[in-house]
This record gives sequence, structure tokens and C-alpha cells, in this order.
Amino acid sequence: MTAPTTARRSRLIAGVDEAGRGPLAGPVAVAAVILNPRRRIDGLDDSKKLSERKRDALFPLIQERALAWRIEFVEVEEIDRINIFQATMAGMRRALLALAPQAELARVDGNHLPRDLPCRGEALVGGDALEPAIMAASILAKVARDRLMAQVHQDWPQYGFDRHKGYSTAAHLAALRAHGPCPQHRRSFAPVRIETEQRSLF
Repeated sequence: MTAPTTARRSRLIAGVDEAGRGPLAGPVAVAAVILNPRRRIDGLDDSKKLSERKRDALFPLIQERALAWRIEFVEVEEIDRINIFQATMAGMRRALLALAPQAELARVDGNHLPRDLPCRGEALVGGDALEPAIMAASILAKVARDRLMAQVHQDWPQYGFDRHKGYSTAAHLAALRAHGPCPQHRRSFAPVRIETEQRSLF
């Protein structure tokens, strides 16, 4: 008889994922979720494979039926200060620390684990297509960030944040050239940095 795996021994498994590492503007959102095996949630999948309507429908179900969940936003100032990778890792750790009950095992989408986790951790490449708890986390992070960027749009409508959510689309880059960066733009990202430097010359 083989010994049980770490995952089998651990009853409280948290899935961890992020949304918004690549955009030129806005925070990165990180979510951690411990699913309740007694409260099934049908339709979970990688948030990128789901329609906006489906994500919006699953969002409150996850919050209602999960044993624990947490969404953390890491703001632009911190991203620029410590870089986007470290900011994402910090957000993951904070999300896990805020869970109640605490996870016994964290499964993190990707190939890196944050330092000083409050529990054991596993990095799972492609985890948002393999682990239901990571799928749930990816949905919470994506929906929460999209909604926040729609609010950001109200303050700076000239950039079209409600449409591209801060990603480097042609329309966003054109708006950046026309209006320059706003406080929600990540100065450490090359297109924003270059635009900022060019404007400082004049």
C-alpha cells in the first residue's frame, strides 16, 4: 500500500491565482479560495475560457459556497516599487494569510511559490485548467479586477479602461500617447516609462 500524497492528507487546499500581471495600468488582483467539497459549484474553469456572463454568474456562487476566500489588490505604487513579479508574490501571500480557516496546502498557478507561506505550497503549471480551487481563484481575481477597472474608468474615461482593462491594446497605447500617463499607469512598464520620459523632455 502506497503512502497518501500530500494533497490527499490535506483537507483544506487553497487555490491561488492572479489577474492583471500584464496590463500597463491598474492593480494586480490575487485571490485564494478553499472550496467546500460538500457544496459543489458546477461550471468552474480557467477564467480565460469562460464568457464574462459565466464568470459574473460564478463569482457570487464561489463567495457563497467556498469554505474561505480572499481577494487582494496590489496597487500600482507597490508594483512600481518592487516589480510586478514580487508584487504578485506578495499579494498571494497576503491572500493566503487572510483565509479563515487557514489552508493546509496552497496550490499556486504557475511555476513559482511566494516566500514565507503560512502553509505548505505547490506550484502547478497550468493549474487554472487542472485544480478546481485555482479555477475558482482565477474567476474571483478576474471579475474583481475587471469591476475595479470599470470604476477606474469613471475617473479617467479618456483611456478606455472599461474596455481594455489596462492591457496594451492599440486604443490604449494611442490614448497614452495622446494624454500621457495617469496615476493608475505603471511607470515601471516600458511603454509608460518611455512616454513619461519623452514628456519630461518638453
